[in-house]
Amino acid sequence: MSNTVERIKCLIIGSGPAGYTAAIYAARADMKPVMYTGMQMGGQLTTTTEVDNFPGYPNGTDGTAMMEDLKNQAERFGTQVRFGVATKVDFSSEIGGIHKVIVDETTELEAETVIISTGATAKYLGLESEERLKGGGVSACATCDGFFYKGQDVIVVGAGDTAAEEATYLANICSKVTMLVRKDYMRASKAMQHRVNKTENIEVLFNTEVDEVLGDNVVEGVRAVNNQTGDKTEIPATGMFVAIGHTPNTKLFNGVLDMDDTGYLITKGKSTKTNIPGVFAAGDVQDKEYRQAVTAAGTGCMAALDAERYLGALH
Repeated sequence: MSNTVERIKCLIIGSGPAGYTAAIYAARADMKPVMYTGMQMGGQLTTTTEVDNFPGYPNGTDGTAMMEDLKNQAERFGTQVRFGVATKVDFSSEIGGIHKVIVDETTELEAETVIISTGATAKYLGLESEERLKGGGVSACATCDGFFYKGQDVIVVGAGDTAAEEATYLANICSKVTMLVRKDYMRASKAMQHRVNKTENIEVLFNTEVDEVLGDNVVEGVRAVNNQTGDKTEIPATGMFVAIGHTPNTKLFNGVLDMDDTGYLITKGKSTKTNIPGVFAAGDVQDKEYRQAVTAAGTGCMAALDAERYLGALH
């Protein structure tokens, strides 16, 4: 452990649209932000090959390039962007208290304010072929990537509300949507099930799992297996959307910050304030409804403004 402890006015844990936007606003407010990016610099969006729905990119861009643009903008205003992972926190419960954070288990920091933008991780099936074809037709976000499959046949894996929502969304732009449901029933709400059942170009296959995603460089289909009979069938498709949930990256804050029953950080009202004074949360780590780059960026802006106002009220 280092003997000298660095004091930071605004510490940002995690990158991505929320973290980088918070950094831009915090830097412009002369809060001299320091960001630790986490293991995946730029967050989930760096796994997306094409981004067409973020304002300001009329010809689209790719996720990695967009995150590099945001990083460069944050650095232009003086943000220190550092590669590292927060491994322990000791947050003060007093207004004006100093928060302690350990990075990479060796570097101790003190922060007057902390903005958490550690995001959430999409759950996947764990197949080698699925991993290989991420960005080549395998996606965990229909509203992000569905446009690229307009008029094509696609597959949705999942049985909950998110899977039903993604299937009905895709049905509006795709020729056919095949839903693969592992059990003999859907977990989605009755209302969402009715929407699926009333949509003519959605087919639901129960007791069905993905055996392998087919294709070398792009998705060409899925080999599905009936888990009751063992029968395997190949379903032609150009895209596979995995909708089996997300895991918020909040394990570090267990027992420290208030969370809902699925682990998302709870923020107060329309703010980004957590239950600890001077600690704020932005992006997918506290948003399980929208999970879009543009909404994450918006809450990043809010977190920086909330942090600025918090510091201003102390003096």
